[in-house]
Amino acid sequence: GSREGAAGAWLRTPLAPGEVITAQSGAFERDPQESSTTDEELSRAGSPGSRGGGGGGSTTTPDYGEKRLPQALIIGVKKGGTRALLEAIRAHPDVRAVGTEPHFFDRNYEKGLEWYRNVMPKTLEGQITMEKTPSYFVTNEAPRRIHSMAKDTKLIVVVRNPVTRAISDYTQTLSKKPEIPTFEVLAFKNRTLGLIDASWSAIRIGIYALHLENWLQYFPLSQILFVSGERLITDPAGEMAKVQDFLGLKRIVTEKHFYFNKTKGFPCLKKPEDSSAPRCLGKSKGRTHPKIDPDVIHRLRKFYRPFNVMFYQMTGQDFQWEQEESDK
Repeated sequence: GSREGAAGAWLRTPLAPGEVITAQSGAFERDPQESSTTDEELSRAGSPGSRGGGGGGSTTTPDYGEKRLPQALIIGVKKGGTRALLEAIRAHPDVRAVGTEPHFFDRNYEKGLEWYRNVMPKTLEGQITMEKTPSYFVTNEAPRRIHSMAKDTKLIVVVRNPVTRAISDYTQTLSKKPEIPTFEVLAFKNRTLGLIDASWSAIRIGIYALHLENWLQYFPLSQILFVSGERLITDPAGEMAKVQDFLGLKRIVTEKHFYFNKTKGFPCLKKPEDSSAPRCLGKSKGRTHPKIDPDVIHRLRKFYRPFNVMFYQMTGQDFQWEQEESDK
């Protein structure tokens, strides 16, 4: 119908390759490799004794327990704070998560559910199996595919101000391809007329309301938790309390687990009972953004405002991105 018409047109535009992290990046201190995940890495991630499947702060997967399909997924968004959230929730003893991004519901679906299950770490009764692949949120087929695996799957979406997210996305691409055009050139279809190019994935990902429309055709709002990428930095314990409540877990990951790193500008994770140094996200996180023309920022904010308002209405949550901008 018309819903599919509006959202579908955006959602069918091919996405730029998402951020992918190798199995080795289970520990914070390693700089995540942002290249495509290979089958070999994925099978290693799910094999006993691998770091990739580690949870609860341990570095090995026990040989007991069994591999289960995930009951909860971090489905987005790219450059929103999904890696920080995954690492924080993995500090919980009742959570086991894959360190790699399996990309099952977007790139590897034809391999089947048994392949997917095999990628998962072993869990004991009562533990939750999780994975994160941020490109699911903007993949047209993902909601239907996840629903057909298990309609009670819990979904977590980390969102942040779409303007900042777009710049962060561009910064990541620029670090790998220094020859690409400037942000200003890519952001506009017509700079003179101020027409934003919404087909560019860096901008399109941030039109959250349109992507969410696709998910709400398969999942009730009560099964989706929206985490603020901004508050994950300013109040990580507060956001983690919501995540643990949503997953039905005891609140074990608290302020004692976080330490603010002034150099990086965001919190690092530590084990409260452990005297070793906190684990921080690698060099690919917290990169300095290039300076963007203020007029471009202004036009982008104007472009996103109606979509943001729609998103606040759909989720019943005000993320205060406009507020944040008027404070600057």
